[in-house]
Amino acid sequence: MANLESPLAGKILAINVEVGQQVTEDDELIIIEAMKMENPIFGEDGTVKQILVKVGDRVEEDQVLLVIE
Repeated sequence: MANLESPLAGKILAINVEVGQQVTEDDELIIIEAMKMENPIFGEDGTVKQILVKVGDRVEEDQVLLVIE
């Protein structure tokens, strides 16, 4: 299992995956707004097992956003 961590502090604008969904390293999984810019967050190949945030949440750098297996 791998934890997808936030690379920066900001606000969750969009979550583009659901639990059980297959993803690849090229998929935009989450979009975080930081300093008035939209920052796409990419993951790795696998299946989304758990989503730990929701749209509108404020996150800190290195906070776990979701779990991929």
